[in-house]
Amino acid sequence: MTEVAQLASFVHRARFEDISAAAVQELKIRILDTVGVAIGAQDAPPIQAIRSLLHDLGGNPAASYLGGGQGSADRVAFYNAALSRYLDYMDAYLAKGETNHPSDNLGAVLACAESADASGKDLLTALAVAYQVHTRLSDVAPVRAKGFDHTTQGAYAAAAASAKALGLDAGQIANAIAISGTANNALRVTRTGNLSHWKGLAYPNTAKEGVFAALLASRGITGPEAVFEGNKGFKDSIAGPFDIDWLAEDLESVRRTILKKHNAEIHSQSALDAALDIRARPGFDAHAISSVRLRTFDVAFSIIGGGEEGDKQNIRTKEEADHSLPYMLAAALLDGQVLPEQYEPERIAAADIQALLRKVHISPDPALSARFPQEMPAELEITFADGRIERATRNSYEGFHTQPMSWETARRKFDLLAAPFASADLRERLAGLIATLETHSARDLAGLLAQVPATRHTV
Repeated sequence: MTEVAQLASFVHRARFEDISAAAVQELKIRILDTVGVAIGAQDAPPIQAIRSLLHDLGGNPAASYLGGGQGSADRVAFYNAALSRYLDYMDAYLAKGETNHPSDNLGAVLACAESADASGKDLLTALAVAYQVHTRLSDVAPVRAKGFDHTTQGAYAAAAASAKALGLDAGQIANAIAISGTANNALRVTRTGNLSHWKGLAYPNTAKEGVFAALLASRGITGPEAVFEGNKGFKDSIAGPFDIDWLAEDLESVRRTILKKHNAEIHSQSALDAALDIRARPGFDAHAISSVRLRTFDVAFSIIGGGEEGDKQNIRTKEEADHSLPYMLAAALLDGQVLPEQYEPERIAAADIQALLRKVHISPDPALSARFPQEMPAELEITFADGRIERATRNSYEGFHTQPMSWETARRKFDLLAAPFASADLRERLAGLIATLETHSARDLAGLLAQVPATRHTV
């Protein structure tokens, strides 16, 4: 068997009964979390521009847009994934050489499951497949250091999960994966330098293409059968050699993913907790800070601390702010929180936060780097104008492996983000349906999400 055929065999034989009760619960928590984040992003200007474009394009009403209306499955996947990605408040998976966000696949899975009239069990199974493929490829085939984006592995996950949700056979699944994996190798420039809207739209595009590849395969279109191991294939051209015995894989990887406590890039979470620890101490005055020094692990420094992915102190936009550790630390120290309102244009431009972020100095520490990703170590030191020094250390946070986020905590986050759009009754119905998703259909969930108003109401 070719490697893509082995992967397709794993996807095809995956069953809801193969998922442990603990993993099913984690999948439900991530759906609740992802849906809340998506609802909360509906009035973002880029999202509104995309919705307008999709309305003008039209399309066969095969699946439901969150917020109402229907369209083709691939376009619905793009829009709903853009919603869940825009706030940068979704889940994450930390491999030594790669970070990704497997919940980015929910938009594709739900669109395909709804269009195929799949059950809730089928939806959960396809989502478990997405988590497994995305995380395991990131474990063994990281591509960030080679200049490619983490959406590259996602091209395989999105297609595999979409094909599973559509109920395709093993041969069709293999072709869907091969088409998507061959065609969607994205550049890491997406997340370096001055960041654009594409930072939040790169994976929605991958989700869209994964769905379209699965739809092509369902009509008999074939893809390169040696996409992994072939001449000029993924290994030869990008990843280098690696091995996965797909026939020995399970559906438990969702349990290795983590959730965000703060609305901030994933590697910042423990550092922000350290900042809030200091802020809560008697006599704290953010306006009396003369310097902020953070020692942390190398990945955090490289991606959001001013390392290899560019300057993080020239902050003008939301996309730059939520990937700037100096900005996020300044926001936490000044405002006592890092939530969507910290990324409003007027907050980003404010003199106090712009001044404080320039007092933040970040350095990588080899000893701390060695502890990542099992820990997320951060050692923060703040010096005040009177010479007083305050220090705080954090190695994890609520939502990390060592402190998993409970359903109750995820529900509070969901309510916080969704309340400006969805009534208390609708939020309760959504949470209740997700909690018992295996007894419902994909159309039940999609139908409720379509009832969420697309504009804010008075809470």
